[in-house]
Amino acid sequence: MSKTLFERLGGRNGISKIVDDTVSEHMTNPNVNARFLPFLERPEHLAIIKQHTVDFFVTGSGGPNVYKGKDMVTAHTGMNISPAEYMHVMDDIVTALDKNAINEDTKKDVLAILWSLKGMIIAK
Repeated sequence: MSKTLFERLGGRNGISKIVDDTVSEHMTNPNVNARFLPFLERPEHLAIIKQHTVDFFVTGSGGPNVYKGKDMVTAHTGMNISPAEYMHVMDDIVTALDKNAINEDTKKDVLAILWSLKGMIIAK
C-alpha cells in the first residue's frame, strides 16, 4: 500500500516546517513580499494564517480532517492576486519543498493541488 500525500510530506510536523519555510521565502521574494511583510508587525495574525495553512494542507493531503477555516474564495476575496503573483508563490512553495527534501513525485502532487486552487484565488 502506498503512503498518502500527508505521510509523504512528513505528517503534520513536516507540513508545518514546509509552511514555515514557504512563508520565509515569501518574506524575501520581492515579487510578493509586500503582501507578507506587514504580518511581521502582527505576529499573532501571522501565526493564525500559518495554522490555517497547515490545517488546510493536513486535511487536503489525506491527514486528519482538522481544517475549519474559510473556503479559498472567501479567504482570498478582495486580495486581487495576479496570475504572476500566484506563480511566484508556487515557486516559493517548490523552494520550500526542496529545502525539506520532498521527492519529485510528491512535489508534482502538491503542485497539482495548488494548480487546482488557482481559479479560487486569482483576481478575487
